[in-house]
Amino acid sequence: PPFPPTTQELLDRAARQPVKEFEGEGWRDLFDGKTLTGWRVTDFDQGGSVSVTNGLILLRRGQPFVGVNGTNPIPRVNYELAFDAMRLEGDDFFCGLTFPVGDAHCSLIVGGWGGGIVGLSNVDGANAAENETTKYISFENGRWFRIRLRVTERKIEAWIEQKKVVDLVTTGRHIDVRFGEIMLSRPFGICAWDCSAAYRAIKIRPIAAPDTPVREDTDVP
Repeated sequence: PPFPPTTQELLDRAARQPVKEFEGEGWRDLFDGKTLTGWRVTDFDQGGSVSVTNGLILLRRGQPFVGVNGTNPIPRVNYELAFDAMRLEGDDFFCGLTFPVGDAHCSLIVGGWGGGIVGLSNVDGANAAENETTKYISFENGRWFRIRLRVTERKIEAWIEQKKVVDLVTTGRHIDVRFGEIMLSRPFGICAWDCSAAYRAIKIRPIAAPDTPVREDTDVP
């Protein structure tokens, strides 16, 4: 069934907007734009519904979760993921990207805690609203945001549009997924909390080595 009129208008407009180019080489598609091949609906309790239309994966608000899991294996380290994400209705996180980090897993939360918190859950037991990766960004409903994540041997980095939002040296840190239903997104999944969301152009590529040097002395500008 269609969304309510205003949300459906946002969605129709969003589907018509061209996908921006992906920087760099070696990207491959994880979403074919037509079906959920390579994905399954995450088995959240009272999860919302998932569909594919006009080249988009659509997540309809659950109580509170809705999401998808990737079913094809992805690397555990030295890779980049990138895709476009949009919150259609609601005011909480429209992208909870759960991903492997070596033997562990972590989640990049975009738009949480009332709509604007960005960060990693968890770092040393602290969630995305309470560790050094916490940022606040205003996210307008109905607007695409390009999300890019890079996981290397010693770092997790993330960008929203062109802005770097996470630059965490993981050496000696305890990285984990927050306890609760989001654990069902492991090892790789995308979910939304108490909102409806859309995703498109989901891609991955291997990277040989981090092209951002690790700074040993964090006081150096």
